[in-house]
Amino acid sequence: MSDVLPAGSLDGKVALVTGSSRGIGADTVRYFAEAGADVVINFRNKAPRAEKLAAELRGLGRRVLVVGADLTDPASVADMFDAVKSEFGRLDVLVLNASGGMESGMAEDYALTLNRDAQLNVLGAATPLLGEGSRVVFVTSHQAHFIRTTPTMPEYLPVALSKRAGEDALRELIPSLAEKGIGFTVVSGDMIEGTITATLLERANPGAISERRESAGKLYNVSEFAAEVAQAAIDPVPADNTRLVGDVSGFVAE
Repeated sequence: MSDVLPAGSLDGKVALVTGSSRGIGADTVRYFAEAGADVVINFRNKAPRAEKLAAELRGLGRRVLVVGADLTDPASVADMFDAVKSEFGRLDVLVLNASGGMESGMAEDYALTLNRDAQLNVLGAATPLLGEGSRVVFVTSHQAHFIRTTPTMPEYLPVALSKRAGEDALRELIPSLAEKGIGFTVVSGDMIEGTITATLLERANPGAISERRESAGKLYNVSEFAAEVAQAAIDPVPADNTRLVGDVSGFVAE
């Protein structure tokens, strides 16, 4: 057991993390379960991995729901939240972690569909289950968060622009979420060692990661960044709804 979150800090709560069969999502959902939450593991096409994680978390005595859903398909998203409603009746923490856009063979507008439209749709479908005191966390990168003022690698540009579009669209909902007592935090991190995106960027642009590590002094790994995401779900919501993780000296704020 890790002690990322205080023991018992999520007792009796229900948390869903999108894209949580592996990577940052898997570690985040694990930290929630260790802190006492019942959890929903969402995956797109890695069912065996999701089930393996679920078995581990059930070993902690948690209730775990595993739901496969394509977040770009509204019907699939609706089915996921129907399953959450029938299993738990409510949701206390929603982490919008799943993103992409560097995969090969996808439609031209896939990055925007996944990183903006799908995020809005997932939050919209979840909102009826989120009550007073519940929390929503949107996970992004510095390369996307600061894209208007700080250029990024050309390979990452479509993802950065679409994730920033998603962040902007979600931020417009902050007042209506606040009226319902729902807190919203954006967690932005630098390149994370060991993620799919970092691997793809390194393949497209060899040396990119080591160069970024050198200028930042340190890059977070998957479990360290996931700990920040998990913490954002229980810490007070920052005044600007933003939690910046890692070095930002190379980025220019708007």
